[in-house]
Amino acid sequence: MATKPKDGRQLVASNRKARHEFHILDTLEAGLVLTGTEVKSLRQGRASLVDGYATEYGGELWLEGVHIPEYTQGTWTNHAARRRRKLLLHREELERLVATADQSGYTIVPLSLYFKDGRAKVEIALAKGKKLHDKRQTMRERQDRMEAERAMSAHLRRHG
Repeated sequence: MATKPKDGRQLVASNRKARHEFHILDTLEAGLVLTGTEVKSLRQGRASLVDGYATEYGGELWLEGVHIPEYTQGTWTNHAARRRRKLLLHREELERLVATADQSGYTIVPLSLYFKDGRAKVEIALAKGKKLHDKRQTMRERQDRMEAERAMSAHLRRHG
């Protein structure tokens, strides 16, 4: 089942790998055009954003590579698991995103998939790919931060 945080958003899937692989420059919330069996499958909390990305076709933005498994009780009306899905954005947001994403090294990746007021939404991000040394630096900073927290908590336990 999907989890429900305090802000009223029912989280279905998140792409934690995206923050490791990319520098996140800007985030936007977009609606999704889905079929009935896709919505039912999402309500069961089943989806994967790991290989997802967004591309522009015919003046519209499309989400590709996102895996929403077939609905188990679906019949012949079931959906294809990795089909292309249309994103719903305001025209100004779409034009700004596409103009930046057309530059070399930039891409649009999904960060999370959730329900908000009963409607399926996806948080997309304009991102620039990290180099290997950037990934190492991020991991090093995270490790240093964790070690500092451990040291502080150990100090507080002894002297607190």
